Amino acid sequence: MSLNKNALEQPANNLLAALPPSDYERLVPHLKLVSLSSRQILYEAREAIAQVYFPNKAVVSIITTMQDGSTVEAGLVSNEGMVGVSVILGDNITSTTALVQIPDSAMQMDADILRSEFNRGTALQSVLLRYVQGMYTQIAQGSACNRLHKLERRLARWLLTVSDRLESEQFPLTQEFISQMLGVRRAGVTEAANILSEARIITYHRGQINILNREALKQTSCECYQIIEDEYVRLLSFAQ
Repeated sequence: MSLNKNALEQPANNLLAALPPSDYERLVPHLKLVSLSSRQILYEAREAIAQVYFPNKAVVSIITTMQDGSTVEAGLVSNEGMVGVSVILGDNITSTTALVQIPDSAMQMDADILRSEFNRGTALQSVLLRYVQGMYTQIAQGSACNRLHKLERRLARWLLTVSDRLESEQFPLTQEFISQMLGVRRAGVTEAANILSEARIITYHRGQINILNREALKQTSCECYQIIEDEYVRLLSFAQ
């Protein structure tokens, strides 16, 4: 994809939008608008990260994979953030995998260039470090949630988080994919989704989720959703 004038002047990614014009203009020659497809792997665990991504409307799951192949989502990245934060933390090798959950587009940049720009110590460094703090909050709260809360509440929290990133009450997700992200068996997701469906909180049909009653979904969710959401809102306000 080429970087059109509108995307250039009004970046959809909030981290890029938060930069002063002079800092952003220095990055523009190194940004490439790319399409991200469903299930596309942006980087693999224990492999060098060659490119970083600033998603527009795409949603990317940061997942941990165990020796037996089981997975669980550690974090979620959309237009509030960047995929590949290890690059600015002193190493371009990470133990996680970045997998596209919802397809759309992103701004791609060479990892070495981003690291060089980050080390200048300009506003870019401040913006990215603030984002890393937000990601830490999300990962820490998500870890506690996965350990302590019932699946039905975790599913509600997760659906709300995805909905917030997409700014939509409808989105495509299979139960198989949800089970992989939550680190549970598919049968468990089916049971939890049926509970929400019978309460007319959501509908689920042929891989399409539709949130019917957002307030009821919030009430079903655990307190982790509000903590993660508050941090997400702080990130957005920081970018404005």
